[in-house]
Amino acid sequence: MDNALKQSTLAKALRQVLPRHYVLFDPEDTRPYECDALSTYRQLPMLVALPENEEQILEIVKLCRQYQVPIVPRGAGTGLSGGATPIAHGLVLSTAKLNKITQVDAYSRTATVQPGVRNLAISSACAEFGLFYAPDPSSQLACSIGGNLAENAGGVHCLKYGLSFHNILRARVVTMDAEVIELGSTALDAPGLDLLAVFIGSEGMLGIVTEITVKLLPKAATAQVIVASFDDIAKAGAAVADIIAQGIIPAGLELMDQTSVRMVEPFVHAGYDVDAAAILLCEADGNAEEVAQEISQMSALLHQAGARKITVSLGEAERQKLWSGRKNAFPAAGRISPDYYCVDGTIPRKHLADILNFITSLKTKYELACANVFHAGDGNLHPLILFDANHAGAFEKAEAFGQEILERCVQLGGTITGEHGVGVEKLNAMCVQFNAAELSTFLAVKTAFDSSGLLNPTKGIPSLQRCAEFGRLHVSEGRLRFPDLPRF
Repeated sequence: MDNALKQSTLAKALRQVLPRHYVLFDPEDTRPYECDALSTYRQLPMLVALPENEEQILEIVKLCRQYQVPIVPRGAGTGLSGGATPIAHGLVLSTAKLNKITQVDAYSRTATVQPGVRNLAISSACAEFGLFYAPDPSSQLACSIGGNLAENAGGVHCLKYGLSFHNILRARVVTMDAEVIELGSTALDAPGLDLLAVFIGSEGMLGIVTEITVKLLPKAATAQVIVASFDDIAKAGAAVADIIAQGIIPAGLELMDQTSVRMVEPFVHAGYDVDAAAILLCEADGNAEEVAQEISQMSALLHQAGARKITVSLGEAERQKLWSGRKNAFPAAGRISPDYYCVDGTIPRKHLADILNFITSLKTKYELACANVFHAGDGNLHPLILFDANHAGAFEKAEAFGQEILERCVQLGGTITGEHGVGVEKLNAMCVQFNAAELSTFLAVKTAFDSSGLLNPTKGIPSLQRCAEFGRLHVSEGRLRFPDLPRF
């Protein structure tokens, strides 16, 4: 069956399952689904399906198995690694219409929600009980909990409260065999292997989530944030290590370099020191006594580390204002550059100064600006490489810049992603991080869940052939061969 006939036949069959206007195939209707937030990778899908419930998802899966059509699950489309980039002659299955909060249980401190529910909506729904959902990506106003699960999203408070992995208790999943399985439990443990841990962060390659139970936490009685200015970015990086070494786990610990500070301050007027080489945002939360003690301890450590100016929020409005700059770093980048490429790697905290100096050298090498904004407390980097895609070869330069950062992260004992995932963006970097035996194991896990190979194919796990070609490319460029990278 040729692709045009397959499209027509599958669309007709899907319209027996879904309302007619929930099956899209005209290019003008499918265009909004051609990419996620990594918009440099684009592909029109053959079809888009917008199911409203689990039963419809089951029928869609059965039809796609029958016609051997790949499925790309999609949440809100805010992902930054191309994980929701469509497959040519494939179907995009959007979970956006599964957007109900089915239960908030204040006694067990859990909420059961559908995958299309926005991250921030969960905290809003349980605020009356004095509870909140901890993971808070910068896109929390728009991103969906299903996408958060798929990418193991974190946020500025993940140092103290954990990533999605630490806050999701249970998931209900439709497999590619059109079976419904439940992973995890609302109890302290679940019988059998911990398959929920395997599923979280699997980027839509193992199943389609239809329901999620999350852990809720009591909202802290009070919170304060320190903004500390440094005349040397290396001093700011050392201060991060000093705070953690003292046994203090801040609610948030973020670093911004001068480029990022000067980028966001005219946008949100957060009150940042634009002459500083770097600033740190350090938050304490808890009861009033705990917060006062932690703020005092961190202030002393920051002074000892060389902070030239320290500002402490005096009320909730000021705290939110000081955080607004960090939360709006990505949109602020869009005001000063036609395009930007956000890298997502993770390193041990002790190597913060090393990686920042390395990024500085790359700015000269590639002749591109880069704004450093990242979760310093857990070593998760988010360099924003600024470029103009209207210039020939500019994106390729930005990609090469980012690839070198990721390779350096691996050399320093880190990893190629902290929360954005692999998607299509980091397939080559996977060849740096893992050897052939490890990649084969990952493929075996995928096959166990998806023997047909139809769920989000070509994402997340590179072929061994791709890695071999990538290795040869490195040799021809005189760069570091991936098998020779030190392993940790």
